[in-house]
Amino acid sequence: MNAQRKTTSTAHGKRIGYVRVSSVDQNDARQLDGVDLDKTFTDKASGKDTHRPQLQALLEYIREGDHLYVHSMDRLSRSLRDLQDVVQSLTDKGVAVSFVKEGMTFTGNDDPMATLMLQLLGAVGQFERALIKERQREGIAIAKAEGVYKGRKPVLDAEAAKALREMAAQGIPKTDIAANLGISRATVYEYLKAPA
Repeated sequence: MNAQRKTTSTAHGKRIGYVRVSSVDQNDARQLDGVDLDKTFTDKASGKDTHRPQLQALLEYIREGDHLYVHSMDRLSRSLRDLQDVVQSLTDKGVAVSFVKEGMTFTGNDDPMATLMLQLLGAVGQFERALIKERQREGIAIAKAEGVYKGRKPVLDAEAAKALREMAAQGIPKTDIAANLGISRATVYEYLKAPA
């Protein structure tokens, strides 16, 4: 695999971007800023697995000769195995994959050093995320022991939670309840499962 250090445009095919942010609140605007693209697929979801709607749509849409641009490897996948599988399936299809932050492009004709770099950078990213999670768990455990940890702030106050349950008891559809209270449908179900 000959990982090119410079992003090159394709002679034919489309220039496609993939953007992922972990939450709806995060800004995705800067990820591929300055990269000229024909089409962009954007997921607002965790990168813990590859079953994301826009990634799946991208994989169905992209064709031989196309060039995929992703801000960084961790935007495509947070698992080394998934990262390798996605890049391999794309390059097998004749798609070039560029990671802008890392400055690397994979084409399927890459040398062993490029394959090693993909594995190494993917493994480092996975290790960093594991360390962050471990520190987070340790911090929560310390805060709980000191009686400071309060957990996540409730989305609804007691009055709104009561209104939610009353609407559900009246048979109002969960989608309408969510829209009415400005919350997600998943949150509606969380409140209905929780003891009143």
